Amino acid sequence: MTKTDYAVIPMRLIVGYGMLAHGIAKLSKGPDGFAAILHSLGVPFPVLMSWCTIAVEVLGGAAVLAGAMVAYAAVPLSIVLIVAILTVHLPYGFSSVKLQAITGHGPQFGPPGYETNLLYLACLAALVALGAGPLSVDRLRAKRVRRRD
Repeated sequence: MTKTDYAVIPMRLIVGYGMLAHGIAKLSKGPDGFAAILHSLGVPFPVLMSWCTIAVEVLGGAAVLAGAMVAYAAVPLSIVLIVAILTVHLPYGFSSVKLQAITGHGPQFGPPGYETNLLYLACLAALVALGAGPLSVDRLRAKRVRRRD
């Protein structure tokens, strides 16, 4: 094992935590609220899609965070990110930070673009290509399989 094997750990932890946090936020605000947003965007079956998105973000985020079945978790997570780009972020351009004004209450920002989604997608692609790294469930499972052989 080399130093570079450890380079994927911060990426895995940030992506896993980020996706998990987004799913928990949707869940804590109520899936019906997210379903209403999906309905306003014209997404079919908004209640079902709300629950599916939350499940993908929570379960997929937790899997990436733990480094468990990362290659499999990356597929539905990527779909959620691509759908979010196409249905929400694309009209607002690339930048995820849109400073509109500085007021007495602090900075005011406009709607985010798709930059952050692309970063998540790039990190997921890198994790699929490079593996979950050491200190991951995937690595522990691989060691157990090698011991059996």
